[in-house]
Amino acid sequence: MSKRSLISSFPFQLEPELVAQVHCSLLRWYSTEQRDLPWRATNDPYAILVSEIMLQQTQVDRVMPKYEQFLTAFPTLADLAQASTADVISVWVPLGYNRRAVNLQSIARQVLAEYDGRIPDTIDGLLQLKGVGRYTAGAIACFAYRKQVATVDTNIRRVLHRIFLGLEFPEQKLNDANMLTFAEQILPNGEAYSWNQALMDLGATTCTSSNPQCTYCPLQESCRAFTEMSQYSLFPSGTVLRQLRKVAEKKADYQVQPFKSTNRYFRGRIIDHLRTVPSGQRVSLADLGAQIKPAFTHADMPWIQKLVEGLTKDGLLDCANEGVCLP
Repeated sequence: MSKRSLISSFPFQLEPELVAQVHCSLLRWYSTEQRDLPWRATNDPYAILVSEIMLQQTQVDRVMPKYEQFLTAFPTLADLAQASTADVISVWVPLGYNRRAVNLQSIARQVLAEYDGRIPDTIDGLLQLKGVGRYTAGAIACFAYRKQVATVDTNIRRVLHRIFLGLEFPEQKLNDANMLTFAEQILPNGEAYSWNQALMDLGATTCTSSNPQCTYCPLQESCRAFTEMSQYSLFPSGTVLRQLRKVAEKKADYQVQPFKSTNRYFRGRIIDHLRTVPSGQRVSLADLGAQIKPAFTHADMPWIQKLVEGLTKDGLLDCANEGVCLP
């Protein structure tokens, strides 16, 4: 099926000439403005796997120093597989979402056991690895093995939606499957690596979530969202975007739970506290609760029990009758 047929078959009608113009403008911009990131200087699938797992829900500037430190501590897949889980978590801190570190080590062990130490190079093969979803599989296939595949992270989703479909209000967003299909259909031939990296760079530096720098965007003339914002102001900006979002969010009765009251926050506090306890020494749930939550009472025991059960299931804790410790 031709690119023209693919584009016309999607629910949103796009002119192939517009798509070609966007390809040309963005790739030209990327050739001179691309970010200097250490994982772009290697084709090692293991190093790229580490970077992609770290970059899940964590900003680039926080990942960069930890990426180098982690690869120094565990320079190969075998080194990571053979390390103790406690050591892996210790090196991972303070990135958060410590389950990612455990999953990364599980992947290393799985690759050694099932794939002779070689990370798969296909989407289907990569999806068999523990904790690897479609984005990570696509990123490794594209960035490590130069496969001609699309992949969609938060930045890519936002940029593609704004450029081709308009402002991404909640009721107008494409679901993950449709967005991936869309991304695959507009992938430029032979340019998947640069195209995917360029979309991420534009989303991270220019087409940001709350304060897009439309004045400096290489795709301004092609951008549907820019045209939509122009209807509200002579100078489309983050202010205009935020006002439009407030209206949409008010309609949706959108509420955000404060981070320090979330279970994720307290899961992190549990791990942080146990890292200060001598190796092998267990802490009772009551003592643990008092350490992580000043207002902890006996009524909170079911809550902390559930947190500990989840952390144990994720491989982050060792739980026994006498208490918990790091594995």
